[in-house]
Amino acid sequence: MKDYASYSYWLEHSGDDLTPRPPLDGSKTVDVAILGAGFTGLWTAYHLLQRDPSLNVAVLEAEIAGFGASGRNGGWCFAGFPLSPTELTERYGRDAARAISLAMYDAVDDVGAVCEREGIDAHYAKGGELEIARAEHELPIIEEMYEDFRSIGLEDHYEMYDAEQTVERLQVAGAVGSFWNREGAAVQPARLARGLARAVERHGGKIYEQTRVLDFTPGPPAPVFHTERGDVTAKVVVLAGEAYLAEQPKMRRRILPITSHIVLTEPLSEDVWSEIGWERREVVGGFGSEGAYLNHTADGRIAFGPYRSHYPFGSKITDAINLQEEIFAHGRKSALSWFPMLEGVEFTHSWGGVLGMPRDHMPTMAYNRPTGVAFAFGYTGDGVATTNLSGRTLTDLITETQSELTELPMTRHRPRRWEPEPLRWLGSQMVMWSRHRNERKAEATGKRPEGETLAERLWRS
Repeated sequence: MKDYASYSYWLEHSGDDLTPRPPLDGSKTVDVAILGAGFTGLWTAYHLLQRDPSLNVAVLEAEIAGFGASGRNGGWCFAGFPLSPTELTERYGRDAARAISLAMYDAVDDVGAVCEREGIDAHYAKGGELEIARAEHELPIIEEMYEDFRSIGLEDHYEMYDAEQTVERLQVAGAVGSFWNREGAAVQPARLARGLARAVERHGGKIYEQTRVLDFTPGPPAPVFHTERGDVTAKVVVLAGEAYLAEQPKMRRRILPITSHIVLTEPLSEDVWSEIGWERREVVGGFGSEGAYLNHTADGRIAFGPYRSHYPFGSKITDAINLQEEIFAHGRKSALSWFPMLEGVEFTHSWGGVLGMPRDHMPTMAYNRPTGVAFAFGYTGDGVATTNLSGRTLTDLITETQSELTELPMTRHRPRRWEPEPLRWLGSQMVMWSRHRNERKAEATGKRPEGETLAERLWRS
């Protein structure tokens, strides 16, 4: 059996027995079958059972609940969405952009409410999100963030801080300003995933682990998941595997698996924390070649996720692609640049995982009633809260409940296909290279690059 605790610090300290649940033991018929016991699948199962406790809901998981991104991410439960309000307004109009932001605020709060209601100790702390500019040329980035939300009339959820106000909250070397989003919380993601799995079971759901879905057949008459341990026929099947959906024959070009990585300090002393501040446990981000996503853990560590990634050729997901020592080394060096007071502090853990990126950067939360197939995927790294929105949206769609959620653009979205290999791999390499080059140029000249590179424009086309 795999040593599941070794895949992330979060899983190691989930407070849960990681011994796999029993697998599927033969073909079955259920009301709803869900592929994936990560956040999307578990939130969908949970809210379906809240809506109708009589439903026979089965979750099929290739490994264990929380094994993928749900047990390895940065713990950013915040109202971030892969597309900005400006991009959403251009595509769908101002009202839709505003509705998505409001729905994301509700998602952050629903995560906290479910943790309280179900007794899930996920270390949920709603301190907001703080994006820090560490150079003058980065100030326009955070100013644009604020203007984005002002354009849809939601600026009261956000604040702009100057250098002095920023370091009063968090002592980061070189900080010149920041953008604060009050709709954000830090969580211990594996505790959330594992606790949510137990809640699903308490409410009557069944989770089959070590049960890999090999393919699916849409209806009519009824959709079917084909696993290595039998077929599961259902009234509705839900594809909720995020990056791992790339392993499904019918989904291979719908989602791109991209790695993300984290390094973690030992617990810091009270003296070091008194220098740093960070008392509200905001989730924190930054930009440039040392840009990262950060989490102040409940046990007094700093999780530092450098914005460096890797796309595996052919979308082939292996353990090896998550263990990129050059990225871990870059993360440790960057963390010291942010916090010089960490000199001499030990980094005890490092790990990686894969997130899912759709071709047009827009998540999908849809249900095709004639075929009985529901989809929710494509969070591009903003999934901790967005998965909760997916689960509630799919619940409304599947139970034929008209709501504000069923009117969101994600419910009508049809994701584009990624290019075939080797174009997919070559494109990802070009974009990553051009972004790093632009970051280095900006830091050398002190000027923010104008517009996107050719590679980035082609990537978004």
